[in-house]
Amino acid sequence: MKIVIVGAGDVGKYLCKVLSEDGHSVTLIESDEATVTEVEENLDVRVVKGNGASAKHLTLAGAQSCDYLIAMTQHDQLNIVSCAIASKLGARKTIARVHDLVYTDTELFNYQRHFNLDILINPEALTAVELAKYIRNPARFVVEDFARGQIELQEIEISKNAKVANKPLKDLVLPNGLKIGYVESNGVLTVPTASTELKAGDKVTILGSPEILLKNAHLFSEEISSEVLRIVLYGATETSVALIRRLNNNRFKIRVIEPNLQKCKTLAEQFPNVTVINGSATSLRLLEEEQIGSIDYFVACTKDDEENVMTCLQAKKLGAKHVELVINKPDYEQVIQNISGFLNITSAASPRKSSVAEIRKYITNKDYLIAGSLKNGDIEFIEVKVSENSWGEGKPLHQLNMPPATIIAAIVDDKNNAKVPGANDIINANDRLIIILEKKNVRQVVDMFIEQ
Repeated sequence: MKIVIVGAGDVGKYLCKVLSEDGHSVTLIESDEATVTEVEENLDVRVVKGNGASAKHLTLAGAQSCDYLIAMTQHDQLNIVSCAIASKLGARKTIARVHDLVYTDTELFNYQRHFNLDILINPEALTAVELAKYIRNPARFVVEDFARGQIELQEIEISKNAKVANKPLKDLVLPNGLKIGYVESNGVLTVPTASTELKAGDKVTILGSPEILLKNAHLFSEEISSEVLRIVLYGATETSVALIRRLNNNRFKIRVIEPNLQKCKTLAEQFPNVTVINGSATSLRLLEEEQIGSIDYFVACTKDDEENVMTCLQAKKLGAKHVELVINKPDYEQVIQNISGFLNITSAASPRKSSVAEIRKYITNKDYLIAGSLKNGDIEFIEVKVSENSWGEGKPLHQLNMPPATIIAAIVDDKNNAKVPGANDIINANDRLIIILEKKNVRQVVDMFIEQ
């Protein structure tokens, strides 16, 4: 496919490399002379030196006929303007990188709709999703997350004395927003029916928002603890803010250590329930005073990779149960990943890799996206946008009559709010559906929601 990328920072440059290696025709718009020379010498992409918010330079790059225009500079406004102009010129899809959460907040104004932006990517929010997975689910295996982490699919093994054990599903009273997807018993994966009984040792995949799953996981396994987890974040960065939002639950007691006093004041005003400490986690004395050795998670989220690594090692040495960190520099990513086991690091997340992985989901010539798979690809997770006048539009779920083993896991509305639907929920035009189904039935199901 024909792809135009605006901006060759760490994320944009890596995106150029990955997409060109995937076989796409990539053109880069970059204003910095030294970066232009570096990209031309090292990557198999066409480069246009210029302003990504200029209709002239966008046209020179071929935005008017491209399949995807992806704006990845450090400046939100430039990215939005670039995508808006490219859309008017004729780009089929646009993707804008944004840092400021104001552009994704649709309560007062829908920036995405107003500027006709197809997709907004926030690297820090995506990184927070990766970090939060391990904190929220220490005893479970997160199979997948959908809608930027708003919906999770988890796998839990039924314990001997679980509340759901040895009862048919029709007799279970599960909370709204929680759905049982598949049951694996003796290695056989099936979609349960009303008469299915869950047995000890069975593995079930459950769907719901992280909060609902966290609150109700004890129904499936008595071994899952509901104790309060003590978490310390180092650095009042965008990633920390996004992570605090994702851990908005009474089960998590959060403290933030930040050297900059003004950032401390801003964060404390924004999150009154979070304890903010002005200081540096590189100080052994401060870590000891804050009793880091007794916490459950230490997460280093600063922009300085060396400090992230060293503070994690120090926290682990003092006795912190788990440590996580953010990796910002491309040169460090592979090294840290390779030695994370040796250093006993629970998770190392990269904004660059998280962003590119998210974008690659959307780069497809199909009329749906493939979000993941189970059982060696026999079962797929797909995302499809409901067309006006499609067969499924306006119908409640119970009237869809979909193939066996097909589950609508989530509905994401045009404001990007996601929920696990019930049988009476209506499918509306422009909804995005997350569907779990057997690979052989993908085309049949997609055609229900695409205008023919």
